[in-house]
Amino acid sequence: MTPESLFDFEKLRHSPSGMIIVGIDEAGRGPLAGPVVAAAASYRDQTSFAVAEELEKKFRFVRDSKTLSEKKREEMYDFIREHFQIGIGIVTAETIDRVNILQATFLAMNDAVTDLRKTLGVTDSGILLLVDGNQKIPNLSVAQETVVGGDALVRSIAAASIIAKVTRDRMMAEYDTVYPVYGFAKHKGYGTKEHMDALKRFGACPIHRMSFKPVFYSVPENVNRNLLK
Repeated sequence: MTPESLFDFEKLRHSPSGMIIVGIDEAGRGPLAGPVVAAAASYRDQTSFAVAEELEKKFRFVRDSKTLSEKKREEMYDFIREHFQIGIGIVTAETIDRVNILQATFLAMNDAVTDLRKTLGVTDSGILLLVDGNQKIPNLSVAQETVVGGDALVRSIAAASIIAKVTRDRMMAEYDTVYPVYGFAKHKGYGTKEHMDALKRFGACPIHRMSFKPVFYSVPENVNRNLLK
């Protein structure tokens, strides 16, 4: 891989359109607690997508956040912030319960794009959004292209995936200081044995997603109920 090839996907879409290319991804759809977080990322050099040769090795770690260790993600966070413009969207567990996790994810993505657009100082018509997965974001007036497996194919989406993951993990570490009995700093709200045992022992806390069955049925008065709302 050469520095010139790092942004091949973005360059192919930028040349004919002239629009700013933005990648977007989310973190936290599956956990039983905490927010869902989306990040939008736009490489700062939108003219040539050039990468200095001495940075090529570092840029190779701008990839799907799931392929990196927590330590490496933290290391890459500041690097990405230096080389990409970033927008963040955060939707709480309360809203997840109210609208469902898919719609909450779309809300977080919408907020991330809005946040980035303000930073870039462009209108919606000046953005081409590359969305990880196969679903476009509804109620968003920017041009969109879905990319299945985008966090492995598109550098801007990969950058977004790392920012979203680190942002959310840091939030869960902070929640761990408020609700220490659940071990949020360790499992980030996912349904590990440790987390399930704590739910059985202590019940749910305010950042748990009550619309998720394991949490709903951890509340004693709900045990004999057959349906979630």
